[in-house]
Amino acid sequence: MVCDFSTVAFSCCGLSVHWYSLAYIVGIIAALYIVKRISGHYRLGFSDKVFDDFTSYAIFGIIIGGRMGHVLFYDAAYYLKYPIEILQIWKGGMSFYGGFLGVICATYIFCYQRKLSFMKFIDIWSVTVPIGLFLGRIANFINGELVGRPTTLPWCVIFRDGIPRHPSQLYESFAEGILLGICMFIALFRGAYKWQGRLSGIFCCGYGVARICCEFFREPDSDLSAHLLITTGINLNQYMSLVLMFLGIFLIYRSSQNAS
Repeated sequence: MVCDFSTVAFSCCGLSVHWYSLAYIVGIIAALYIVKRISGHYRLGFSDKVFDDFTSYAIFGIIIGGRMGHVLFYDAAYYLKYPIEILQIWKGGMSFYGGFLGVICATYIFCYQRKLSFMKFIDIWSVTVPIGLFLGRIANFINGELVGRPTTLPWCVIFRDGIPRHPSQLYESFAEGILLGICMFIALFRGAYKWQGRLSGIFCCGYGVARICCEFFREPDSDLSAHLLITTGINLNQYMSLVLMFLGIFLIYRSSQNAS
């Protein structure tokens, strides 16, 4: 299969909407709808207006954190040379871990201002994160970025460099989006929301495992990541995923003492 799609999803009135931007818009709208349904169904005590008000915080956290994470962790030298491109987020280049930290900070500020339970609030949102991950990885595939390692397998994909590669973006969309999403909803239906921090812990562990596995099929996305892979056998993203897994284990353990 040859992947040479346009990075523009559609144009309207002279405005071009890129697949990456569309993935974020659809993901946020879907997540907002689902958290409202979850909160209402399980009577978690949050009004729809609270979620609506938080959406702007989440957007800023995702965009600012995700972009700065990519700039600082993966290609700082390039962006120092071309700083104006830091603002061109429609071209792609968002770090999950940067976005993760950005959303955590935004959520803490929002909950502090509104006197809400930070852990309980973020637990609900953690259920919906796989939706955005799934859509984001599909956008990565369409854009031909974050490509996989060379392979001769029958389902290889040829991007603009002409090299047959693993469609690692699709592996990640399946593992981080579909599989993790199913796990999160199963945990929700089985009552994990009753223990503050448990849903967040399950997400952290699940994402960490999925990311570590998928990284074995993906090209390193920075010089530092490539250096770590050569010298230690695992790359930067896998190290950060290990940290996230340990955080998840801690949250799950701690949640056993925090029944709602």
